[in-house]
Amino acid sequence: MNEEKDAVPQTEEQATPKKKSGFKMGCYLFFKRLFDIVSATLLLLLLSWFILICILVKWLEDFYNPVYISRRVGKDGKEFSFIKIRTMCPRADELKEQLIAAGLNEADPPAFKMENDPRITKVGKFFRRFSIDELLQLLNIIGGQMSVIGPRPPEPQEVAEYTDYQKQRLAVKGGLLCLWQIQKDRNKLSFDKWMELDMEYIEKRSLWLDTKILFKGLYMVIFDHSGK
Repeated sequence: MNEEKDAVPQTEEQATPKKKSGFKMGCYLFFKRLFDIVSATLLLLLLSWFILICILVKWLEDFYNPVYISRRVGKDGKEFSFIKIRTMCPRADELKEQLIAAGLNEADPPAFKMENDPRITKVGKFFRRFSIDELLQLLNIIGGQMSVIGPRPPEPQEVAEYTDYQKQRLAVKGGLLCLWQIQKDRNKLSFDKWMELDMEYIEKRSLWLDTKILFKGLYMVIFDHSGK
């Protein structure tokens, strides 16, 4: 991997996304929120039967709470309850600390990734392959904590390790899809490159870019699972 390409920008002008305001940005934010509400509500209504079946299947796998709720950090550093269908075994958070202590984290801290994470169940692997576990985040979108498009919301313990540069990704709402997620073999990218892509989104965000990410994301969910 090209180290120079993946390096965090060094100058203040490069490192700080320009703050956008004015009528054009106001229109963008209005239509973005309108799209979030309409699309998430319609999808939730259309897929409610499917979501309930998936929740039942997950419960039958180990007879443990099939809905996982955790704390995530959203816009301006505000924490919220992040909801998804559980894909891991019970006590996965405790096991994560053990895996980190054993030096098995394959991602750049503060992120955590393992190609063959032992905590993920058989049903969980299938759900993750097609991003089924994330369907409950439609509730977060309707509630205004998240958007369809935006940087993935991090966990509080990750944010505690952020540099001032990395904290700038919290300037916008977290989302289901982002620039990092539509990269091929995204889990092989460095954490610095991930942050760089989030800053690029914040700098260039527009209805056109959101549409591009949306359709590329749908393509990758259905056809390209290189990031799973």
